[in-house]
Amino acid sequence: MQAAGGASLSDADESSVASSGTGKARLRLLFAVVAIVCLIADQVAKALAVAHLTPGEPRRLVGSLLRLDLTRNPGAAFSTGTSHTEWFAALAIIATVVAIWYGLKAGTRAWAVALGILTAGIAGNLVDRIVRAPGGFRGHVVDFLELPHWPIFNVADVCITVAAVLILLQAARGERLSGSGDEDER
Repeated sequence: MQAAGGASLSDADESSVASSGTGKARLRLLFAVVAIVCLIADQVAKALAVAHLTPGEPRRLVGSLLRLDLTRNPGAAFSTGTSHTEWFAALAIIATVVAIWYGLKAGTRAWAVALGILTAGIAGNLVDRIVRAPGGFRGHVVDFLELPHWPIFNVADVCITVAAVLILLQAARGERLSGSGDEDER
């Protein structure tokens, strides 16, 4: 973070700025912007996939590394629980609310970004379950990205994975959600 005059703030200084009203508001804004931008990217990508791809007719995007192959998944990861779509929708609602709650409490930019990305990923697949066929809370998630030897996925799934990595990195660094490190807690 840059202080007035262009000087760089240390992690401790960033934490104290985040605890101020203005700093907290900026982190909340960052969280919201990241979540909204990532959610829009997911929904636009899915709309383009539905408009331009045909199920069962994959297209190579990056050689043999990445293909586009439109599928609709009523279940969870790896198509598990395909008969429990309503439960996944309910869990996604709870997870979205929890991610937003924590995102609004983020004490650093890294936490705000990670939780914004996570919120977008969860919400992106939730939107599909609510608005896509066959109907409310039973909708199938649009998947269209395929790597070799890996199930087909979407941008929301990428968001969830990236967020998980960022959260694990923050935890490994000892950076708490509030912005304080482990040494601050002793």
